[in-house]
Amino acid sequence: MAPADAAPNPWAGFVDDAAVFPPGEAPLDDALAAYAARDAADAELVGGFVLRDTDLPSARGLDAPLAVVLTGGAGQVAGVAGLCERLGLRLGALEVALRDPDDLAGNARRVVAAVDAAGVQAPVFVEIPAPPGRPPTPDWLAAADEVAAAELRLKFRTGGLTADAFPPPAVLAAWIDAALDRETPFKCTAGLHRARRHVAADGFTHHGFGNVLLATQDAFDGASPADVAAVLDDADPALDRLEPARARRWFTSFGCCGVAEPIADLRALGLVAA
Repeated sequence: MAPADAAPNPWAGFVDDAAVFPPGEAPLDDALAAYAARDAADAELVGGFVLRDTDLPSARGLDAPLAVVLTGGAGQVAGVAGLCERLGLRLGALEVALRDPDDLAGNARRVVAAVDAAGVQAPVFVEIPAPPGRPPTPDWLAAADEVAAAELRLKFRTGGLTADAFPPPAVLAAWIDAALDRETPFKCTAGLHRARRHVAADGFTHHGFGNVLLATQDAFDGASPADVAAVLDDADPALDRLEPARARRWFTSFGCCGVAEPIADLRALGLVAA
């Protein structure tokens, strides 16, 4: 155990375990067992266990923060919060995607109202859908305004199973800028496995979680959107100037279907102790 006066680990809880989601798609029982069996050094770096709301009954007995992804819309918020309480599960975060592309701001308001009505105390991350490859639209920004006004958080999709699921650096830079402009923390999901930007085995160019952290830090320090995009596009970002605690004030965590890979990168790069 660390001394009482030791500084907190700035990497603690950075990687959320999303093993049951694509492309990993581990069986739920196997993923839950692996999460519970992780050694202390790795466990400190792992945050919540990410699962769908429909999987909650199978997680009974797990003493861990759960990041619950809603399979429906705002109408499911109260049911999920109540189910976690009845099953004795710890709701660590709620993740909801807006489902009405014709009224994103209105959809965001419905989510906010549902969260308030259910008395959810855990962080709530709202994913605002965006046309592939395009910067934020006025409707997207209006929805982000609603999320920020309610002190909820944003969720950015940084990869997937197709090429257009990976936002270009300029688009991701615009999302980061929008979050920081509204003083709104965010998490990322999908596609982040390595610290640096790289071409993965699937043939797609993946963002690096280190790039995203450094880009967030620079954006907060006043870098231009073009400079932030350049950091995101760099295959060898200057991670030696990264201040993780400061960057993670805004980029809080990311979901990964194989947490061993980012943890190994953190150690190989000397960002955490080997």
